[in-house]
Amino acid sequence: MFLVVGAKGQLGNELRLLLKEQAEYVDKEELDITNQNAVLTFVTPQKYQAVINCAAYTAVDKAEDEEELARRINIDGPRNLALTGVPLIHISTDYVFDGRNYRPYLESDTPNPSSAYGRTKLAGEKEVWGAATTAIIIRTSWLYSEFGNNFVKTMRRLGAERDNLNVIFDQIGTPTYARDLAQAIVNILPHIQSGSKEIYHFSNEGVCSWYDFATQIMQKSGLNCKVNPIESNQYPTKATRPFYSVLNKSKIKKDFNLHIRHWEEALQECINNLKG
Repeated sequence: MFLVVGAKGQLGNELRLLLKEQAEYVDKEELDITNQNAVLTFVTPQKYQAVINCAAYTAVDKAEDEEELARRINIDGPRNLALTGVPLIHISTDYVFDGRNYRPYLESDTPNPSSAYGRTKLAGEKEVWGAATTAIIIRTSWLYSEFGNNFVKTMRRLGAERDNLNVIFDQIGTPTYARDLAQAIVNILPHIQSGSKEIYHFSNEGVCSWYDFATQIMQKSGLNCKVNPIESNQYPTKATRPFYSVLNKSKIKKDFNLHIRHWEEALQECINNLKG
């Protein structure tokens, strides 16, 4: 039996569709991961083969004002799960990097987060690395799905309401369909090696800007909303985003023999599902 933590989020919902009765699913109502005693009581090696931690504080701009809350969820929570001794798959983010690279980031590249969200996620990785006996940390980027709030659903809503939209063109990365990440995790689960700790990168294949992403969302959704490219300085935000956060996925593809599809193909599937 596996345990999925943060089961009501995008990735948690996708894992539920794939793992079905092979896992137990909890969210903050059932398990407060910031409470160490609660976690150590609930999560035992006798009960679970592995824990998949999808829980996170992900409100990037709000984290600048709520860093203490973000720290509890993104640092204390993963540490508490790691301390149980149960093999842990922990989800992290491209925001651990500062975005000043000129080539896709390797797992071995030095992180340098430029936001409170990125700082707390990197600190969470370090806690997992230090406290866990067996762990896989997966950094991902630009996550979206049919579930919850995300860029794809926001663009589709605004695209149906407006004639045109301004979207940033100078931040480059790769969208990740949560279903593809969930499938990768399911493929990895049987291959977790006791006593090993590894960091991996996963997103869909390809590279784009938020502007390119939004343009494809409109086209694939059949919406006649014009997308206008703007620079980041024309849309100031509280948190600094990385200008370039493409992840190199060679390691995860090689170690687990994964085939990863292009982001446009994955996006089409998600939009088809949203259309119903």
